[in-house]
Amino acid sequence: MQILLIGNYALDKQESMLRFAVLMEKELVSRGHTVRLLPPESYLGRIQSLGSGAAKWLGYVDKFLIFPRKLKAIKKNFDVVHILDHSNAMYTKHILDVPHIVTCHDVLAIKSALGEVPQNVVSATGRKFQALILAGLKIAQLFVCDSECTRLDLLRVTQRDPSSASTVYLSLNYPYLPMERGEALARLDKLGFDGRAPFFIHVGQSSWYKNKLGVLQIFRHLTQLLAPDKSRLLLVGKALPAPIEEFITENDLQSSIVKLSNLSNEDLRAAYSLAEGLIFPSLQEGFGWPVLEAQACGCPVFTTDKPPMNEVGGAGAVYFDPSDTARAAEIIATALQDKDSIRQRGLANVLEFSVDQMIQGYEKAYQRAVDTKRH
Repeated sequence: MQILLIGNYALDKQESMLRFAVLMEKELVSRGHTVRLLPPESYLGRIQSLGSGAAKWLGYVDKFLIFPRKLKAIKKNFDVVHILDHSNAMYTKHILDVPHIVTCHDVLAIKSALGEVPQNVVSATGRKFQALILAGLKIAQLFVCDSECTRLDLLRVTQRDPSSASTVYLSLNYPYLPMERGEALARLDKLGFDGRAPFFIHVGQSSWYKNKLGVLQIFRHLTQLLAPDKSRLLLVGKALPAPIEEFITENDLQSSIVKLSNLSNEDLRAAYSLAEGLIFPSLQEGFGWPVLEAQACGCPVFTTDKPPMNEVGGAGAVYFDPSDTARAAEIIATALQDKDSIRQRGLANVLEFSVDQMIQGYEKAYQRAVDTKRH
């Protein structure tokens, strides 16, 4: 099959989406398909001498004016067009005459723009941008969603027929697996973090749905339940917002919390492999990659008992209600007595999310798009 993959604009630095695009291209080619990965090119947006504000607006020219012309010129050379990220759904209006699908990773930003998430107020510009995305989704031919939770959310906000959307679970976008202890310790030593003493890990940015405050509240309760030498937390992600830093200071947690950013996949693999567990009390997710990454490294996962976290974690994770942080800490402390069993269940669960099942799911979606367009 001749497949055109629409990727993301490199200057937006959406690392997970860039990795997803590379993975899709590689795996589809390995299965005999002819594939072209086509992201919007950065012609004007890279002119940084004009300042970041001007470069951002010039990036819009790259994405909304230049790229559609290129897309319209080549789309009929392919059997199917696949928009890899729903945030590019505004391109669907340019490919309505050819078979196409859109991968929807989540509808969190759309829900926020619609006023469904009071804790995440969206600017007027942001609302207009999400309206463009939603309009594109409403006219797309077919969707593939990362989780059943996302599929149901998408169908609700678009009011599309259920037959328009299927669920294909993601695979890991990097070959995470347990790292030998000596190698893992050496890697963390180079980062200035001692992995020899027990620690918990949290991976994620500071978006509202990641519930960073909940992470810290759970950890504070854990420090009261566990011995002092088991009360450290490694936060992997970008800089914390001021309210979170204030919570750390007010609760005298500075000596117990270490913050690291820009970790390589191998460094993150080392951290997962040594951690007592991943604390992941997200309020919402589209999929929840850290759950799968941690399990693949043999790291026990403690996460929210709601979709998609319990879709992804399956029988291999331990669940709690993130609104009751004291009880969540008790559940984690108790579960630690059975760490080996949790690790083994997690490693078994990861096998359900193979790259083969993902690519086969997409191949079925491509064929369906081609068949339904013919009729």
